[in-house]
Amino acid sequence: MDISSIEPPDSPTPADARAALTSQGRGWRGLEAEFRHILAGPTRVAATPSHRLGVHYGAAVNAACRCDGQFHRRVQSHGDADFVPAGFDGEWEDDADCTILRVSVSDALVRQAAEDVGMNTDRMVFSPRFQMRDPRIEHIAWALKAELEATIFSDRLYVDSLGVALAVRLVHLQADRPGAFRPARPTLSPPQKRRLLTYIEAHLDQSLSLADLALVAGIGVSQLKALFPQTIGLPVHQYVMRRRVERAQSLLHLGEAPISQVALEAGFAHQSHMAQCMKRILGVTPRQIVAMRR
Repeated sequence: MDISSIEPPDSPTPADARAALTSQGRGWRGLEAEFRHILAGPTRVAATPSHRLGVHYGAAVNAACRCDGQFHRRVQSHGDADFVPAGFDGEWEDDADCTILRVSVSDALVRQAAEDVGMNTDRMVFSPRFQMRDPRIEHIAWALKAELEATIFSDRLYVDSLGVALAVRLVHLQADRPGAFRPARPTLSPPQKRRLLTYIEAHLDQSLSLADLALVAGIGVSQLKALFPQTIGLPVHQYVMRRRVERAQSLLHLGEAPISQVALEAGFAHQSHMAQCMKRILGVTPRQIVAMRR
């Protein structure tokens, strides 16, 4: 963890931020740790690109914390751990001096470790957790503390293995929570979307069919009907009608063609059909648009 991130960049390092031990300079990969003494009172930890774990060491203290709109008050005991995902900041307040082990795990390490054991984190929502009691995390934490205290460094492979074990455990703990995964929403691929929208724009004045559009996208009609609204936000028919109305509106503003001609150029069968659609979508009629131009 970058110690400068503990307070805002324009603030001096406070007296309550004293790292007794740190992994800085040891060449750890995707993992950093520091054993830190905290004086009683408030402490703010700024957001970082890494996931952070704080494990309480020693005598219990009364503590309160705020993170991601959550407020948590508790008696913080030896081994209790708070997890703060990447991108989140937090505020803690202790009623007495305390000591914690802060561990920073890179997001890349978390995702790679999860994939290595067959888990997919692409749709996982990492959220803060407070006062966790997990024997495996506690075991890894104290093993890291022992490494910080050692005068002769262990082989890097050992620290790498601790980092991977911690990353996998964090993923498992997150996956066990309700709502941990975003529901999968299949959509059109970017090339399919681009081809479809380009084709629709170029053929607005012509009769369009689902079969033709499905052919352009290279999928079946039923797939098109399912994927188009999940990608664009509107069913195919509604999207085409909206684009025709918007084109008609632009042509009417130009004033270079009569309303009946505009209806045909925008792809409507007749003028009254255009008027109905325009009134429903824009809330005005073609004649009102023409009148506003004068």
